[in-house]
Amino acid sequence: MENNELYQKAKERVGELKGFYTHLTIFIVINLVLFLINYFSMPEQLWFYWPLLGWGIGLVSHAFSVFGIKGFLGRDWEDKKIKKLMEKEQRKQKPE
Repeated sequence: MENNELYQKAKERVGELKGFYTHLTIFIVINLVLFLINYFSMPEQLWFYWPLLGWGIGLVSHAFSVFGIKGFLGRDWEDKKIKKLMEKEQRKQKPE
């Protein structure tokens, strides 16, 4: 791979990481604010955990898309699968 290609891949990865950490920071700040509003306005009826739960599912999904699960549908898995499928196609096209 050329330096330019490596740079572009690294830049894309940094963008993905930055997007996730921004999402995480906003998630924490907004849910803390919702907790405080709930606690000080209606402490007898807690509702803050509903948006926390819903948004949390989205955050976990975002984390899986950025970091993957080691060996299972992560970035390495995707690259290995593409390489394997390309090799399979090349073998099909070679005359015996």
